[in-house]
Amino acid sequence: MRFLPYIAAVCLFAGVTPAIGAAPDLVGRASIATPLPPEQQRVQSLASDISDLMKRIADVPQVAGLAGVVVHEGRVLMAEGAGVTDVASQAAVDADTVFRLASLSKAFAATVAAQLVQEGVLDWDMHVQPWLPGLALANPEDTSRLTLRDVLSHRVGLPFNTLDRRLEANEPYPVLVETLQSIPMTCSVGDCFGYQNVAFSLIGDMVFATTGNFYSFQVEKRIFTPLGMHTATHGREALESSSNWARPHVLRSGRLTLETPKDTYYRVAPAAGINASAKDLGQWLIAQMGGFPDVLPPELLAELHTPQVETPYEIRGTGWRTQRLRSASYGLGWRIMDYAGERMIFHAGAVQGYRGMIGFLPDRRFGVAFVWNSESYVPAGLLPVAMDRYLNLPEVDWIQLDRVLHAQRPATTRRTQRR
Repeated sequence: MRFLPYIAAVCLFAGVTPAIGAAPDLVGRASIATPLPPEQQRVQSLASDISDLMKRIADVPQVAGLAGVVVHEGRVLMAEGAGVTDVASQAAVDADTVFRLASLSKAFAATVAAQLVQEGVLDWDMHVQPWLPGLALANPEDTSRLTLRDVLSHRVGLPFNTLDRRLEANEPYPVLVETLQSIPMTCSVGDCFGYQNVAFSLIGDMVFATTGNFYSFQVEKRIFTPLGMHTATHGREALESSSNWARPHVLRSGRLTLETPKDTYYRVAPAAGINASAKDLGQWLIAQMGGFPDVLPPELLAELHTPQVETPYEIRGTGWRTQRLRSASYGLGWRIMDYAGERMIFHAGAVQGYRGMIGFLPDRRFGVAFVWNSESYVPAGLLPVAMDRYLNLPEVDWIQLDRVLHAQRPATTRRTQRR
């Protein structure tokens, strides 16, 4: 009976609620459609508006393609793609097109850890060093104090993005871990926030040390399979083996140029190694909002979504962060924000040629995710637009699409060729 949710989703687009438990009408009588309640109609209309916006954004010359999903009360209201997977082939993006998730991957690592904590294999406050005897920070006391919770909430005490440039220069992950002992600490372990990729990926080493299985095996077994994330994978080879995947693009001399995916951040798989489609992210959102309690129980989600350290720099950013955020913290693999008075769980991701954003309001069971295969800032406005409309906030043009398209009008010949 796994097809029933899809029937429900199709009926939602038609503005009716299916009678899931009803027996089939074998004599051909017309079934009676129940209109959606006003609130569901409103959110369905919002999802349609987001779909239209995505199609318009795909006409921006600096955007190759994008995919998005809108989820409400355990249902996927919209999962679609727009634009192209590749400026050369012109293949269309759809809801099954696989994108790199970059740092959206961090929540997957934290969720695997949470499952192992529930099973008693791990503990949030267990010390890392006994399991990773080769690990050393600059201060031996900090090395001995470091816990799993510190790793997953970026409280290791290192400067922001420690060793990322050397990672991008293709230095192997084990070498970078050995190098951590030569990096001066910003603060003592547990005392401050410093966003990490290399140090965050120590969770993968912990998973292997305690289970005997690679992290990639655990995330597939514990998340992809039970949640029905059928096109989700991990690693560059898996991305390129997908039958439908979005190629990365960068701007060169004002034109979108096709790139080849790089291994760099795939080497820190817990931090940035996941690939997924809009449909996959719909299942992920449903699960993170309590829709799969047998896989992710409420107490597990509560732990992941609990603030561990404040990140006030987030509300000193630009655009919607300045105007909408009242507070910002980091939990375990997730950012936790007060968005105009509502608790929002959020993360963004960026690697060469790809960007992504995911956010949801757990108390309202509303969430969205967007991924795109270029480095344009324009699609990033979709998330605050969706949140604002759902919360009935005063309208702000976070995307400024008309201005962007007008400014780029002379360059539209490239888009004409791409059609």
